[in-house]
Parts: sequence; C-alpha cells; structure tokens
Amino acid sequence: MHGIARVLSKLGVASRTEAADLVAAGRVSLNGRAVRDPEQPADRWRDRIEVDGRPVAGAAPVYLARHKPAGLLTTAHDPEGRPTVYGLLPPDLPSWVFPVGRLDGPTSGLLLFTNDARVGDALTNPDVGVPKTYEVKVKGQVSPAKLEALRDGVELDDGYVTSPAQVRVMSTNEGSTWMELTIREGKNRQVRRMGLAVGHEVVKLRRTRVGPVELGELPSGQVRPLTSAEVRALRAIGKVSAPRAKRDARRSGPRPPRGPRRGHGRPH
Repeated sequence: MHGIARVLSKLGVASRTEAADLVAAGRVSLNGRAVRDPEQPADRWRDRIEVDGRPVAGAAPVYLARHKPAGLLTTAHDPEGRPTVYGLLPPDLPSWVFPVGRLDGPTSGLLLFTNDARVGDALTNPDVGVPKTYEVKVKGQVSPAKLEALRDGVELDDGYVTSPAQVRVMSTNEGSTWMELTIREGKNRQVRRMGLAVGHEVVKLRRTRVGPVELGELPSGQVRPLTSAEVRALRAIGKVSAPRAKRDARRSGPRPPRGPRRGHGRPH
C-alpha cells in the first residue's frame, strides 16, 4: 500500500507532484470521502479512487486498443500544450484509463489503455516479459552479423545489455531496411537505441503487437474495445504476475543496492 499521490501516479493520472497537488486541492476522493493528504494510504487493487468525481480505480474494467499516430505524446498533461494520446479517446468512458507503457512522440502504432492496474503492471513488468513487436525502418542495409547481434543482445549507450530479440528483415533497398523486431523488455527508447548500437539510425517505428493484442487493420487515430478473447488473455497474464506484485507492495524499508537490471519504461 502506498500514499494516494503515488498510486495516482502509478495509474497514469499525473506525475507524482501533480497528483499531490490534486489531492491537496480536494479533487481526490478515496472510497467516497475527500482526502487532502497526498500520503494517505491507498490500495489500488481494492480502493475506489476518484478524481473530480470520475473513477480512476475500483471501477468496472475498461480495455482499449488505440492506433497512436506519430506526433502525439503519451502523457495526460503537457505543460507546453502539445497534443496527447488522451485527445481522441471516447468522451463517455466510465472511468479514467491509463496508457500501458509509452510510445514516444515520433513512434506510431498499438497503444493499450485500461483502468486495470494488475494488467497494466503485468504488461510492463520486465520479469513477466510480455513480447512487444515493432516494424522498424533503419538507414542503410543491415548485415547478417548485425542481425545476429540484435538476436543475441546488444549493449546500449548506458552499458545496459538487452535481452535476446527476435528479428527478421521485411524488405531492403540501397538506402534503408525494414525489420520486424520483437522484444520482451522496455528500456527508455529501447528500439531506437538498439538500432544505434548496431550502427543504424531508426527513421520510422510502429508497434504492431503487445502480447496477445494485435494492431491489425485499426486505422491511425482510431480506438477499439478489446475482444473478450483478448481481455481473457490479458487477465491471465495479470493473474500470473499478481502474487509478485502483492509481495512487492507489502515490502517496506530500504532495499539493498542492486546491479543493473532489465528495466521497463519506453521501449522505442
């Protein structure tokens, strides 16, 4: 259990600082009662949390797939007023939803939204290792040796060594190569950094699959609810990771120092 501001941040409502401001302004309620202390303990698995009267946790589950166009930011609020992925979501959603992971501004493709924190945690947890597939256009022709390097794992600019990836060439010409790349982790801008690690700048990037959910023929900018089969598959992933998530939530006190680990965040 964490403070309610941190829970709101984890659910993608706002940054932790912005969430604390929302709580202090009296805009957040916990199980029907207004709270003003950002450190008020809250359980995102069990408690009903609302912002401005709109549920962000404890509501009926919502699962959406969106074809994110390039140029949108994966955030709820941008201080510069730039367009975000929330701009074209259906206005009549019964609950606040958060994006599962991130796609950077220039990246397009499949972006999942949900209010199911357990599923969101599972899909972004590197220890669960849900596969994510991308179509990647890079400058130049990629040699067989560099493809093997990507399959084995490459060292990024910060010393992190990626897990083995699945990669195949889709098409090539004198100036560029299209590849399909599948990874099971999600370091910040990972796919772009993997390209640079083998000497090829990524010039276009589109995510086509997250676990059991495919982008398919969904038009750019459009949103669709997930099918019942997709929801069942995602919930099954969430159930597998739930015991670990609950153990982590019960831990308290400082953690011992750790070496580099395979993290999660923005894999593009």
